Amino acid sequence: MHVPDGFINAPVSVAAGVAAGAAVALSLRGARRELDERTAPLAGLVAAFIFAVQMLNFPVAAGTSGHLLGGALAAILVGPYTGVLCVSVVLLMQGILFADGGLTALGVNITVMGVVTVVVAYAIFRGLLKVLPPTRRSVTAAAFTGALLSVPAAAAAFTAVYAVGGTTDVAIGKVFTAMVGVHVLIGIGEAAITAATVGAVIAVRPDLVHGARGLTAPLKLRVDGELVDAPAAAATPVAARSTRKVWASGLVTALVLAGFVSYYASADPDGLEKVAADKGIDEKVEDHAAADSPLADYGVKNVDDARLSGGLAGVIGVGVTVVAGTGIFWAVRRRRTEELTATSVSAG
Repeated sequence: MHVPDGFINAPVSVAAGVAAGAAVALSLRGARRELDERTAPLAGLVAAFIFAVQMLNFPVAAGTSGHLLGGALAAILVGPYTGVLCVSVVLLMQGILFADGGLTALGVNITVMGVVTVVVAYAIFRGLLKVLPPTRRSVTAAAFTGALLSVPAAAAAFTAVYAVGGTTDVAIGKVFTAMVGVHVLIGIGEAAITAATVGAVIAVRPDLVHGARGLTAPLKLRVDGELVDAPAAAATPVAARSTRKVWASGLVTALVLAGFVSYYASADPDGLEKVAADKGIDEKVEDHAAADSPLADYGVKNVDDARLSGGLAGVIGVGVTVVAGTGIFWAVRRRRTEELTATSVSAG
């Protein structure tokens, strides 16, 4: 759902940029409360994982594909404020390096794909957890539902932006119906990916899932053919648990997805591209300012082999995103630590 340059006029693009900037500034402050020495590097990994999975377009209808937006996944894994930052980092890397998503439309993309998806998904997720039993299955089910509904919500948000600042004269009712309709289907894929990823992390390290904080499940042993609670053991302090294995396995997964599996992704246009072509929204689309980037269109310039070119671009993208994301989140965490130290010293 990356909005290119030319879909939205300049005044509305500027207004969306201001709104996105305010959301990012607010998220930088909120992320200080969400990030600690364990989750700061994991937030960078989440951004890189979202970048990788967004390369995996999956078919949803005849001639149409979809891909992960990632707001729900990021919010549930690392928190809503940090989630907005994760998606923003991904969109920034995609726009600058890969000519994916317009630079003048960056504010629109952050608002629609980052802020709207995070707010909708996390609100639904938290609301469901209040009425569901406190189990791992409940977290996974709530993640599925939040992710599912966040995608058509983002489609509706784009339609609202287009209604105000669209550059072509197209009936908004037709745009809304087409956008929400196809993105309900895309939302099913988003929900499946989100639930599978959250479930996988919960299975090994529930303490690393922001949305599952406080969730405990006793270890079971099979005795005489029946499952019984295992004797309680001395718990390892959460802060002392290493995240290296999770980080390493997550990074390897992202590299494999972007560097190898992405070659088999659907080549059909995604939901927004398909609707834009069918309804005439793309009549005034503009060439991307980074069209001459050596990584434009997710390929390495002058590398003729399509498989190798796309794979190298994916690996580079994951690497750049994890480095940039981790650097930003460590800086945010360090700022919080400095504030707490200063407060402690002044109080003493």
